[in-house]
Amino acid sequence: MKYTADRLHIALTRAAGWIATRIEEGQLERERRPDSGDISITTVIIWVAAVTGAVLIAGTIAVVVAKYNGKLSGL
Repeated sequence: MKYTADRLHIALTRAAGWIATRIEEGQLERERRPDSGDISITTVIIWVAAVTGAVLIAGTIAVVVAKYNGKLSGL
């Protein structure tokens, strides 16, 4: 049991060190490039419009196929 506890302690110590290093690297990167990750409102508007348009087109196709399903089967 002591062997397992020792191994767990070592693993957790390494994980804590790795997490601390990653956080420090992220903070340094944020200081170097403070504007990274910012999304402009224009980009958001374009994405919302594109997704809305795609949903409307797919919905329209589904309605048309459902309405004319019997007539389309003879083609």
